[in-house]
Parts: sequence; structure tokens; C-alpha cells
Amino acid sequence: MNRALNVLVVDDEANIRKTLSVYLETERHKVIAVSNFQDALAEASRTSFELAFVDLRLGTEDGLDLIPALLAATPWLKIIVITAYASVDSAVEAMRRGATDYIPKPFTPAQIELAVRKVFEMRSLEQRIATLQEDLGRVHPEIDFKSTSGSMQRAVDLARQVASSEATILLRGESGTGKTVLARAVHSWSPRSANPISIVSCPCISAELLESELFGHARGAFTGAVRDNPGRIAACEGGTLFLDEVSDLPLSLQPKLLRFVQDREYERVGDTITRKANVRIIAATNVDLEKAVKEGRFREDLFYRLNVIQVELPPLRERPDDIPILAERLLAFYGRINHRSFAGFRDEALRALVQYNWPGNVRELSNVIERAAIICRPDRVGLDCLPENLLAGDSTPKLGDPVALEKIEEQHIRRVLANSKSLQEAADILGIDQATLWRRRKKYGI
Repeated sequence: MNRALNVLVVDDEANIRKTLSVYLETERHKVIAVSNFQDALAEASRTSFELAFVDLRLGTEDGLDLIPALLAATPWLKIIVITAYASVDSAVEAMRRGATDYIPKPFTPAQIELAVRKVFEMRSLEQRIATLQEDLGRVHPEIDFKSTSGSMQRAVDLARQVASSEATILLRGESGTGKTVLARAVHSWSPRSANPISIVSCPCISAELLESELFGHARGAFTGAVRDNPGRIAACEGGTLFLDEVSDLPLSLQPKLLRFVQDREYERVGDTITRKANVRIIAATNVDLEKAVKEGRFREDLFYRLNVIQVELPPLRERPDDIPILAERLLAFYGRINHRSFAGFRDEALRALVQYNWPGNVRELSNVIERAAIICRPDRVGLDCLPENLLAGDSTPKLGDPVALEKIEEQHIRRVLANSKSLQEAADILGIDQATLWRRRKKYGI
């Protein structure tokens, strides 16, 4: 096993509680041990457990009755019944009520180790299935962050460097630059990769439902809440929560997110119990959050909490040398999806792709190549396979175009920055000092 589990031990015998706790903690698991029904429910309401050992007899109370109560609080909980009164009937009844395994007392460390390993493998499989179900219908090419662009290389290198930390990350960049793809990559590079990543698109969920989606709700909290909902935060315990377009988070919800980012504490809608969760936050935005703060649309304290590590993804138009590479890779991918084999692009088609401004960035490029893979009859993609708006040419101003000098300067600075390994190198190429370059970047919002 390569990660710790949150474990609840419920047994009225102090020696059993101590023995199990010591063994599990030696194996690096996080353990809370209690002696009775009420304390078990209280702990389950505050902490998201993945495994519980439950004694069949808890004084005058029946441990079997605790099984459905624990599962109501945490549906993915795996429960192992332990008992000195083992029988076929009690084992069958425990499984019927939702237990995962059944161990008679006295047990050995080897039995506990085997049972915990089975639970770990089961949870890992469930999380992989959940990830696959979330991706079902989303056909996308394999992640590859190779780039000739200095700015893109710096962004990916920084993301890799901070992935192993617990720091909150803010991904910034225009729509379609690959922020969601990079968030998934950061999760996969991190020690949390064996746990789930949950993606919440803030603009896609109404303000009324977003709080419930994030934090969960209690049964009866509002009309239609017919059962408890643990929420996305609880569902990705030990993993990563990605908040896409966090600038769209309603002002009323921002203090609650701030509290969770600071203290990892929250309450479900319609519930007063304070819960804790071990979840890493990655947020993304395509807007100027500093401006949103000044306009009162985004809390300043939340902005600073989210902006611990900032990773800026450059737009596709600022890394034109990457376009042919991306286009070829996407064509091969969509060719396989559509059972086609392509020899590549004609020269004039590649030139058109490179000269286009790509306001929708990599997402738009992906859509264009997917379209070409479907409608193109020859084995080499030509101009006739590209959409008309793309053939209209590049909207980026060029030397001699009837535009203000500032527009030319802005595009030139963007291109130089995109292809430089450092700000000092970019300043040297432009023939200005770093302070002047900083002022130009601030002026043009680069």
C-alpha cells in the first residue's frame, strides 16, 4: 500500500481498541478509536473515514445497527465486522447490511493486514472507475506538454515543481489554453495521485446548487433533498479539488470557500456539524482577478489564499512554433478515433494554421483538427478541409497594417516573451531593461 487510510475503530474492549490502533498507526494509517455507538456516529459526522472496524456487540447495543448508520454518513465507507461470537447467520446479516468483511476474534496481525489491503485495493478500483465514468464521453488526446515556447516550458516546469507540495495553485490563462488538462497533470504528478480528483466548473452550476455540490447537504435541507449528499469535497478526501473558472464563484459562497482553504473545515447545507477534509485546492481563471477584487466581485483575502503559486499558461498565438506539432498529434489521434489514416497536412494548410490567431486556443485547434479528420477525403489535409473563418487569415497586426504602433509593440513583446527562457533574456532581445519590460507587461496585461 502506498497511502494512509482514515480508519475508525469501534469496540467496547479497551485492549482491542489499543491493539488495532497501534498496529494500524504503525502501518501509517490515521486512526480514531471509540467504544460506543454514539461516539462512532459523532466521529463519522466530523471525519471522512474510508475504513471502519466495528465490533458486533457494543455493550448493550448491536454493532449490526451501526453499519447502515455509518454508511448513511459516508456511502463509500468499507466496514469490517469483528466479533468473538462468530456465526454464519451474523456474517450473512452483516454483509446484507453493508459490511465489506467479517473477522472472528481472536485475530492476528496477518488477518488485519490482509483485510486492510483488500479494502485499499477496493477503494483504489472504485476511484479509478469513478474517474473513468467522469471521463466517459470526453474523448481527448493523450496529455503531452512538450513545447518549444519558453513561457509554456516555464509554466509546465513550475507546475511539476510544486505538484509534490501541499500549496494551493492558481492556473491563469485564456479559455482553451489547457488549464483543466494541466490541473489533472499536477494531480497525477503529486503524492495524491492514488486518490480522486474532482472537477467543479463554477459557471456551470447555479449559485443555489453550487454550495450543495461542493460541501454537500443534509437530508431535508431544501426541497428535493431526500437523502444526505456528502458533496465533492468529501468525495475527493485525500485527493484534489479543481475549481474551474473560480472567478464565477458567487460572493455569498466565497467566505465559505475561504474558510475551507484556510482551515480545511466546512459544514454541509442544512447541517451544523463542522467537518474536516484533507483536500488540495487547485483553481483556474481566465479573467483578471485583481480587477475583480478592485470592483468588489471577488474577495481580496480569498484571492491571496488561492494565489499561493501562480502558473500562467500562454495563449496559442504566442507559441506559433508549437502549432504544427500539436496539429500533427491531434490529427493522428482523431484519425484513430474515426478509423482513418492520414499522411499529415499539405504545406498551405499548415501555413494557414500557423497564421491564424486562435482566439479559442488549443481547444479551438482541437475542434478544427477533429472536423478535418471527419470530413477530409484525401490522406493529406489541405485547405479545403479547414473552416472558412480560419482561411480568412491572421488577425494579428503586422508591420505596415493600419493599426496603432502600440498594437505592434504589444504583439512583438508577447512573441519575444513566449520564446525566451527568462525575463532577462527577453529584455536583452528587446533592448530594454527589466524594469521597462515590467512596465510594458503591466500596460498590456501580459
